[in-house]
Amino acid sequence: MNTPVVFIVFNRPEPTCRVLERIRQARPPQLLVVCDGPRAHVPADAGRVAEVRKLIAQGVDWPCEVLTNYAEANQGCRERVISGLNWAFSIVEEAIILEDDCLADPSFFTFCDAMLARYRQDENVMHINGTNFLASRWRPSTSYYFSKYVWVWGWATWRRAWQQYDPTMASWDTRLPALEERFDSGSERAFWLSTFNQARADWTAANTWDFQWMYTCWTLGGLTVLPSVNLVENLGFGLDATHTTSPQAHLHLAASPLQITTHPRTMARSRLRDHQMFCAYWDEPSHWHATLKDYLRVVGHSILRILARARR
Repeated sequence: MNTPVVFIVFNRPEPTCRVLERIRQARPPQLLVVCDGPRAHVPADAGRVAEVRKLIAQGVDWPCEVLTNYAEANQGCRERVISGLNWAFSIVEEAIILEDDCLADPSFFTFCDAMLARYRQDENVMHINGTNFLASRWRPSTSYYFSKYVWVWGWATWRRAWQQYDPTMASWDTRLPALEERFDSGSERAFWLSTFNQARADWTAANTWDFQWMYTCWTLGGLTVLPSVNLVENLGFGLDATHTTSPQAHLHLAASPLQITTHPRTMARSRLRDHQMFCAYWDEPSHWHATLKDYLRVVGHSILRILARARR
C-alpha cells in the first residue's frame, strides 16, 4: 500500500480500536491522525479522548510515519474535520480518509490505492467512494463506475480536489446554474436544493461539512469513482453519534470484498444509477412511488443517448 491514511477520531475508544486494527492490517506508510479536544460541558470527554489518543500511540506496530493534529479545545464536528483535512492536505498530495466509526473491508484500501493512482492526473475525477447504498439492489458488470454521488463513510481524494472545497458555499450565486444541471429529476432537485440551502443559510448551526463537499464536487462537474459493492460499514449508529443517532436500516450495510477486474469503458457518470442511488439513500416507499415518473424519464434519456452513440 502506497497511500497515506487520514484517521479522524474523537471520544469513542471501542470503534476507534476496531477501525485502527483494519488500518494496521493495511499498513499504510503514513498515518495522519486528527482528533478534536474534549467538550467542556461533557465531563466524561476528557478521559475518553485521552484513551483514544493512547490507543493511537500504542497501536501502530508497523513501519509508519505517524503525524498527529490534536486540538486542545473542542472545535466541533464541522470545524475539526475541515481544519484537520486542510492540515493533512498541506502535507500529502492524496489520502484515504476514515472516521472512527467507518469499518472498512481490507479491499477498500487496495481499491482506493489503485483508483488514486489511476485517476491522479484526471482533474474531472474528484472523489473516490467506499460506500455504495445501491450495492444490494443493483450491481454493475464492471468493478466500479462513475457517479456524481459523494459519500464520506470511507473515501479518498487528492489535494488538487480538496483545494477547491467551498465550506460556506460562498460561490452559490455564480455556481447555481452548474448545480441545476446536475439534477436528474424534480424530486432530486427539490431534496438537494433544500438540503444545500439549509446548510448554507446557517452553516455554523448545521455542524456539518460533507454537504458542502458534495456541493463543491457537483458544481465543478466532478466525477466520483463508486465501487460495485459496499466497502465500508458504518459502526456509528446510536445515541452517541453526531448525526446518525436513530436506526436507519437501509444505510447500515455490511462491507464486502472487491477485486478490481474490469474498468468502465467510458468516463461518464451513470444517470440511471445515480437516480437509483438517490432512491436508495432516501428509501421511503412514498418516495419510490413519487419518483416513478422521474425514473422513467431518466431511463428514456439514457436510451436516447445510447441510440445517438450507435448512429455515430
